[in-house]
Amino acid sequence: MTHAIVHFRDWLRDAHAMEVQAIALLSAQIARIENYPELRERLELHLAQTEGHASALQSLLERAQDSPSMLRDVAGRVTAAAQGMSGIMASDEVVKATIAAYGFEHAEIARYLVLIAAADELGDTEAVDVFRRILAEEQVMADWLALHLDVVTRLYLVRDERDLLSKR
Repeated sequence: MTHAIVHFRDWLRDAHAMEVQAIALLSAQIARIENYPELRERLELHLAQTEGHASALQSLLERAQDSPSMLRDVAGRVTAAAQGMSGIMASDEVVKATIAAYGFEHAEIARYLVLIAAADELGDTEAVDVFRRILAEEQVMADWLALHLDVVTRLYLVRDERDLLSKR
């Protein structure tokens, strides 16, 4: 099982880096969302959850006498900053950001399913419990985004059309 432990720790470090990236992405999105209060409020709630996820994963890494990969965390932050900057010039940023958030949530869900299986295989019930709690929160967020993609898109289209007409 030594090799399984190596994989598990590697995947755990990846998950930590992913949560650090999510914190940067959510923070950037929240800072730019002005006219979508329900979306902003939900992202703020999920940011707080995500900070808790990163902390819980940090604790698991410390328990395993491992540490987050600085390179992975920095790479995650750089990627998040680039993704955050890429939408600044797009007038439809809120729609694109919501699509990206929905996709990101599903990547997180997949990662936690893998971590649950690996931790279970290793008999690490504490880690399984942590991953299941995080997974549940990621699934709730993905479901919320799925329900609100329609609303965000329609609201954006109405506002965009109104803005276009007011410029004529």
